[in-house]
Amino acid sequence: MQLRPGQRLRSQVCETQVIIVHPADTDVVLNCGGSPMVDLDSDVQSGSAPQAGLVGGNEMGKRYVMPDSSLEVLVTKAGAGTLTVGDDPLLTKEVKPLPSSD
Repeated sequence: MQLRPGQRLRSQVCETQVIIVHPADTDVVLNCGGSPMVDLDSDVQSGSAPQAGLVGGNEMGKRYVMPDSSLEVLVTKAGAGTLTVGDDPLLTKEVKPLPSSD
């Protein structure tokens, strides 16, 4: 799937929703809980659950990045599934400290 900035996606197996902040340089498949994420307005089956080992969850308002890639997503609705590209989990982006205002 060709991701584009501002694209909104949802998980097929949990409540997770994300916005693409910066797409990857190449085509990637963004997964949540082991299943590919779909456009926000797509219909999904209820009753599905994340795969075992991919239930680490994610946090609303946090940005997740793929190491060695330009992919960055913002979680707009948290869920139980782990965000991955292939078998590689996305990592929470490090927050830069604000300068002190002495």
